[in-house]
Amino acid sequence: MKQYIAAVMLIFVSGPATAQNFELEKLFPQVQCMALNVYYEARGSNLADKAAVADVVLNRVNDSRYPDTVCEVVKQGRKDSAGNMIRNQCQFSWYCDGKADNPKDQDAWIGAQHTAWKILKWGEFRGITEGATHYHATYAKPFWSKKLNRIARIGAHIFYWEK
Repeated sequence: MKQYIAAVMLIFVSGPATAQNFELEKLFPQVQCMALNVYYEARGSNLADKAAVADVVLNRVNDSRYPDTVCEVVKQGRKDSAGNMIRNQCQFSWYCDGKADNPKDQDAWIGAQHTAWKILKWGEFRGITEGATHYHATYAKPFWSKKLNRIARIGAHIFYWEK
């Protein structure tokens, strides 16, 4: 299965340079960032939860208050005076938790990549969060949640949009 997915993705970008291939090459880094976010935020959850996590990232990309690309949204956080990420000061906690960002569960990683590809390339799952720009795990009680409008609980997360 792993080799099949890699082969399919290689087919998309191999061959003569075309506008479609160029667009796909630009898309791959964004898919990687999205897949990492889906993996670390929802790998043990259901497909709806994974899709909702991805939808929030795209809602932020489309909101002028946030960065303009998936990778910029996923990597958003506070930096120190030297430009290094400050531990535990990122929009998505896994990004600056001090741990390596190398997926260990290969099946979950492939699933995260699949979800990322489907939402970014074909727009599947878009709108599942009805415009949410924030979420947190059901076990967390972040201070900011009281300031936002709760939309829904999907899987292991609660989703919100800003007032």
